[in-house]
Amino acid sequence: MLNIGMEAPEFSLPVTPDQNISLSELRGKKVILAFYPADWSPVCGDQMSLYNETLKYFKEHNAELLGISVDGKWCHLAYSRDRNFHFPLLSDFEPKGAVSELYGVYDKDLGECQRSLYVLDEKGIIRWNYKSPIGVNPGADGILNALEELDKN
Repeated sequence: MLNIGMEAPEFSLPVTPDQNISLSELRGKKVILAFYPADWSPVCGDQMSLYNETLKYFKEHNAELLGISVDGKWCHLAYSRDRNFHFPLLSDFEPKGAVSELYGVYDKDLGECQRSLYVLDEKGIIRWNYKSPIGVNPGADGILNALEELDKN
């Protein structure tokens, strides 16, 4: 994983078939990057659903949540609609895992992202990170604690 205190690498990824989101577009807000292995998997579904329910608390801290996996944009669109998510899922599909690899969370053997979290400050500096053990939902407490710490500074 990338180290705390580093500037988060810039990226632009599809959020819909005809729209991309760039990290630089979110300057001035805190950003939560939630890398996860795959849409439709049980642990990922629980994790992303929890974040959807916690979204209002993230927004109270002026934070935007971005879910990122190597699934395609059409898969993300179907998954997001099915689960009624209110945050974007970004497709790190082609070249497969390029952004995940840039952030040190791509598992080449499995061909998917490792379940990992980053919290960035308003200037795009990494202020907190966490990699979850395989098959374990990391929950939202670490993210919320990191956001509260950033608000103190």
